[in-house]
Amino acid sequence: MKKYLLITILFFLTCAKTNAQGKAETAVAQATENLRKAMVDADSIMLDKLTSPKLSYGHSGGHIDDKAEFIQKIVSGRSDFVTLEFPDPVISFSKNIAIVRHKFNAVTNDNGKPGEVHLAVLLIWQKQHGYWKLLARQAVKVQ
Repeated sequence: MKKYLLITILFFLTCAKTNAQGKAETAVAQATENLRKAMVDADSIMLDKLTSPKLSYGHSGGHIDDKAEFIQKIVSGRSDFVTLEFPDPVISFSKNIAIVRHKFNAVTNDNGKPGEVHLAVLLIWQKQHGYWKLLARQAVKVQ
């Protein structure tokens, strides 16, 4: 009888944990999609909402933006995304941290100059006051 009770409790605990991870993964995926859309739309309000005050936004060329510089570049058109895709996302968790790796494919019009970008990106999201906030991002060029 004790074995049956223990197995039942373990089953329910596993289901609860899986369900919680599923909800967290859905929330992080949605935050990542909201970030992508806000970057295309140059939506300063949404970019501000989605990013941590301590944002460290690393570019593939080595430059690192803080939150204000990241938002300003997008809103000003210095970084202008005509189209932007984040394919092949992989999400993992460590407590209140979510790690998202994805590809980054964009058609750009930075300062009026057309171009294309193909990167691999690492996003670090942190749950802050019940919301997922982008804490860090690092990009590398892909061949």
